[in-house]
Amino acid sequence: MQLCNYADVYNNEFIHLGLDLMQATASKLEIERFSLSVGDVVITKDSETWEDIGVPALVTETADDLLCGYHLALLRPKAGVMSGRFLLRLLQARHVQVQLELAAKGMTRYGLPKFEIGKIVLPLPPLPTQIAIADYLDRETARLDALTLAQKRLLPLLAEKRRTFITRAVTRGLHPSAPLRDSGIVWLNEVPEHWEIWKLGHLATVGNGSTPSRNNESYWAHEGVPWLNSGVVKQPEITSADQFVTKLATRRCHLPIVRRGAVLIAITGQGKTRGRASVLSIDATISQHLAFIQPRDRLRPWFLRWVLVAAYDFLRSISDDAGGTKGALTCEQIASLRVPVPPLNEQDEILSLVTAAVAKTESCQSAVERTISIIKERRAAIISDAVAGKLDLGSAT
Repeated sequence: MQLCNYADVYNNEFIHLGLDLMQATASKLEIERFSLSVGDVVITKDSETWEDIGVPALVTETADDLLCGYHLALLRPKAGVMSGRFLLRLLQARHVQVQLELAAKGMTRYGLPKFEIGKIVLPLPPLPTQIAIADYLDRETARLDALTLAQKRLLPLLAEKRRTFITRAVTRGLHPSAPLRDSGIVWLNEVPEHWEIWKLGHLATVGNGSTPSRNNESYWAHEGVPWLNSGVVKQPEITSADQFVTKLATRRCHLPIVRRGAVLIAITGQGKTRGRASVLSIDATISQHLAFIQPRDRLRPWFLRWVLVAAYDFLRSISDDAGGTKGALTCEQIASLRVPVPPLNEQDEILSLVTAAVAKTESCQSAVERTISIIKERRAAIISDAVAGKLDLGSAT
């Protein structure tokens, strides 16, 4: 059997056989009760947040073995009374979404009881009007979705342009005519002849931290020594902390005090976290999921950070080779990493230009994200107005 599950509904407006549906087994009774038909609307009914309650999807294609999965509610419009396409749009309208959210029961996890779904109040225009509204919204949402997709495609292009500039700046410098030499390093390739190549461990102190026992109240406090976990590397610069340990914890648990100006790098972590680096702008201590690199006088912290950005793919590759089911970097690998070291005045020059370039691309990224947000707001408003009868569809078509 094919199972339409929570993620299929949450992530897709339409359910069809082209989706990567889960394979499952079902009894004869379950097949009779939960088989999906074209025109059915499936909604999410269980979630950890109200905002995820009542997210709808319309079944546009089905099969004899396609069933409605767990944590979902199946709504089947009465033939000749309500269009499934219109019901989809109703359930996307904010005034209906609020009813579903308020009907959800729970404290840390919310569920939408069947009887509460049946109490939801919906406007019901004549069927021809429902179809006209659905036709209009299909056209408008498709147009707005195409605009959103076009904007989203810009984001990875901006990210790649930013990374390409950074990589070239910290590996080739800013002078195109400078003679080059082979660095002998896989991820680095050629560098300017007058640049040096050093192992990080010769230019910086490298180490990592630990996590004091959560069961020992004398180790943790509302203020004290900032304690950082790997999530901090999501930001380029660390200026604050939300967890603190006591001085007793630093002594007993052998926690290093990492001074501002160090670079922190995530050595474990899921997704894109492992291998990401940030500059530390406060004194702090760290967990075992982070390593610190405290550069000495031949390496600017921000230059080192951008070098690590350029080396990200290489760091990921060597951490994936560490064995086990989860990749991990070691302090030894970081200390052994060979990095380019231009003269300090060139590092400063490179940093100035990289900072300006990054600011420009981030400004473009923010503009794209604002445009996407505006399009989404417009989409939601059009749906709500259309199903509430606030639009003149004669002039809108």
